[in-house]
Amino acid sequence: MDASAATVVLLRDGVAGVEVLLGERPSDRGSFAGAWVFPGGAVDEADAAGDPIDSEAAARRAAVRETLEEVGLAVHPSELVGISHWTPPVGVPKRMRTRFFAAPAPSGEFALAADELVSAEWLRAEHALERHASGAMTLFPPTWVTLHGLLGAASVDSVLSEYRANRLRTYEGRFGEGRRILYWREDIAFSDDRSSDAPGPRHRLVMERLPWVYERAF
Repeated sequence: MDASAATVVLLRDGVAGVEVLLGERPSDRGSFAGAWVFPGGAVDEADAAGDPIDSEAAARRAAVRETLEEVGLAVHPSELVGISHWTPPVGVPKRMRTRFFAAPAPSGEFALAADELVSAEWLRAEHALERHASGAMTLFPPTWVTLHGLLGAASVDSVLSEYRANRLRTYEGRFGEGRRILYWREDIAFSDDRSSDAPGPRHRLVMERLPWVYERAF
């Protein structure tokens, strides 16, 4: 799996708390069809600009480019704060290692690329997860987990300060039990479903029914 991608979590201070920009992919085509996602996409050779295509430098260029192309907002590379690095489970179509960045939202209104997004909204993480829990919004695990980490966020400055202070989180996933649970490497059951109920570290997303349940205990 050589493909790489970059994603940007744009943040702004709303009246009731921190808001993120989520866009809805077309339901009839493309990656993540019908899902709500953060701006982002594949790293290409032009983004690499001589660096390895899976490097952080290449991902930063892709993040800036994709955000401008998809939602018409210009993010400065220096404002991107690394959040996480995702390696999808085996069996996911078009597997791409993806770097997630966060950045304060630039001034101005978003303008959607019609071939990429059919709608977009500024939403608090709480509201997005509530809509997902009710079945009204499709989210993929990396987006869901990122939103979960923003619950109760006090301000954009505090979120970015926390991201800067923490080590980049890595998520190497494996599906278990009929793709109803996603285990990450730290979980005791990462290598064997039979260990799923054994005492030990937990890092999993239980997707058997709505609402999803995130377990992280080391």
